[in-house]
Amino acid sequence: MSLGRSILLLILCGFVTMHGADTTQQATSSGDDSTIPQSVKEDDFEALFTNSPFTRSLGVSDSLILTGIAQMENEVFATLLDTRTMESHVVSKTANLRGWQLLGVGGNAAKLQTWTARIQVAGGEVISVRYQKPPPKSARIISGGGSSNTPSLKTSEMQEAKQAAVNYREGFTSDGYPKAPPPEMVDKLSRLSVGQREDINRQMIGLRNKGLGMEERRKIYESLVERSGQGRR
Repeated sequence: MSLGRSILLLILCGFVTMHGADTTQQATSSGDDSTIPQSVKEDDFEALFTNSPFTRSLGVSDSLILTGIAQMENEVFATLLDTRTMESHVVSKTANLRGWQLLGVGGNAAKLQTWTARIQVAGGEVISVRYQKPPPKSARIISGGGSSNTPSLKTSEMQEAKQAAVNYREGFTSDGYPKAPPPEMVDKLSRLSVGQREDINRQMIGLRNKGLGMEERRKIYESLVERSGQGRR
């Protein structure tokens, strides 16, 4: 066999081998496409459309607003409002019944819009809450049909709250004071309406019924009175 024919034969053999391999690869690809990336369909995003991470609620901080800051005997208190349930909360450096603790406040004391509060909620998460004007009381209705600021009380307890609102100088069993409130508190109470004092008293009786201690009740009572007084300025 001449050299020219030998070279030609090698070229033909190589061509046949490459063609066969290519044919085998095509056959494998057409028979099994599991290794080939598939095109993306709109149905693949249905879960994101219905439960977007950019629109769903991420936690309690989404519905909380800061409604007031008060300082009593070198201790700072912040009042919060859950706009979803219209339930009020008071937080301080001492954890409240929900385990919430006030870590610090910020902003210009003369400008409500700048107020902020850092709260550590149950589980150790730290959230930042900004001041917002509370919605009107007419909007503070929950699904049960009653005001969230009016706990379910007995008739005798409702009467106690009303009577204590009138005789506020004498104090009552749920304000956290062992006797009558001090003169500075009496002065603040005198600036509130009977309705405001009665509303605070109902809340305090509800806290007493939940087993909240006297010292904690006193702090919350003073904070609620301070907050109500700010609303009348």
